[in-house]
Amino acid sequence: MNPHPPAHPAVALAQTRYHAETVAEVQAAVAKDDFVVVGMGWNPSVGRARRLLEGKGKTHTYLGYGNYLSGWRKRLAIKLWSGWPTYPQVFVHGVLIGGASDLKKLIDSGEFDTLVEKGRG
Repeated sequence: MNPHPPAHPAVALAQTRYHAETVAEVQAAVAKDDFVVVGMGWNPSVGRARRLLEGKGKTHTYLGYGNYLSGWRKRLAIKLWSGWPTYPQVFVHGVLIGGASDLKKLIDSGEFDTLVEKGRG
């Protein structure tokens, strides 16, 4: 099911161009790197997600876009692309797993290790 309503061609074009360079940067990192955290300054959940990955011994790529006072348009473009409404956005082997609390749940349940092993295959 497509979560987005049909868009007029002019709107669809505008959607693809909205901060396209930022979205492309995130897409490239997600395609290339095993662990990616997309976030923003001053957000404690971003730091929590990064520490959780570090605690599992996982080197990750961090892409930060502004803070609560700046960079909101770039972050909006990323949200529109990913469909995830908050930051951080954590990707494991190209799969969006959610934010810091979602990462913690996966680690606590053991599912994180399963995702990591699957991603290596």
